Amino acid sequence: MKRVPQTTSVDMSTSVAKLNFLSPVFTASGCAAAGKELDQFIDITSIGAVVTKSVMLNPRSGRATPRMAETPSGMLNGIGLQGPGIDDFIENDLKWLQQKGARTIVSIAGNNVEEFGKVADKLRDIPGVIGIEVNISCPNVENRGQVFACDPLSAADVIHSVRRNVSANMPLFAKLSPDVTDITAIAKSVVKAGADGLSVINTLLGMVIDTDTFLPRLSGKTGGLSGPAIRPVAVRCVYQIRKVLPDIPIIGMGGIRNGKDAIEFFAAGANAISVGTTVFNDPEACVRIHDEVAEILQEKSINSLSEIINAAHREDIS
Repeated sequence: MKRVPQTTSVDMSTSVAKLNFLSPVFTASGCAAAGKELDQFIDITSIGAVVTKSVMLNPRSGRATPRMAETPSGMLNGIGLQGPGIDDFIENDLKWLQQKGARTIVSIAGNNVEEFGKVADKLRDIPGVIGIEVNISCPNVENRGQVFACDPLSAADVIHSVRRNVSANMPLFAKLSPDVTDITAIAKSVVKAGADGLSVINTLLGMVIDTDTFLPRLSGKTGGLSGPAIRPVAVRCVYQIRKVLPDIPIIGMGGIRNGKDAIEFFAAGANAISVGTTVFNDPEACVRIHDEVAEILQEKSINSLSEIINAAHREDIS
């Protein structure tokens, strides 16, 4: 029997960019594809939303193996945005999600600004798509491979392009990279360009060396670090962005394994959370974490999730 959230007296609902959710727990892009595998274990319509793996305009095979490596308290991946391309994705994955009745946020990526816009245009008026997460943490092939998310102007250009190619009421979430000097500068730039919310954070760039061969263990040399090791960085980023952008919706993510981890993000300023790496060893994690947050709040006689969102800022005297 598929797991669903337990009944609780705590109001676990949340609002993100004018969207209302009964659960604040989403999947994280890249860790659950389009939810088909997870649907064997949980009712994917019972969580807040399914955030799909990033999809590009054309099919992509990704990097050669090896492209994953374990690290202390984390995982390094260099998948290379493998995927079927947007047309196949719409015909198969999105159609399946719509039939299931899942609330779907589609993550998109591109090699250049124009490509982001073309992918977004393909998603115009697709039933069941309630939002678009713009994965700007990929390299711009037209600018010496510089990552869009590391430059305020490049990041803004992508959001401008996507916003022009979707309906005015389609919520856009810019997914930010922590590999920057000042993440709040990027956040301000994409919000000004038309982002309705922010997904914070993407993976950190890392490398693992094989001590037998003295060579990088991943075929692409570097990869994205995820898992519990990055949680303090992610919480810090959420906190800093909430401080300078008090009204912008934030979906927090990065190393969330349990209810206590999730509560750190809510207190830092996240309105919802995405759960990623931990689903690899616990496919029920999204529902379990929802229940654990509710249990913790109930034990503290807190009646609703909204009471703890931004709690870490309340004694900020600046």
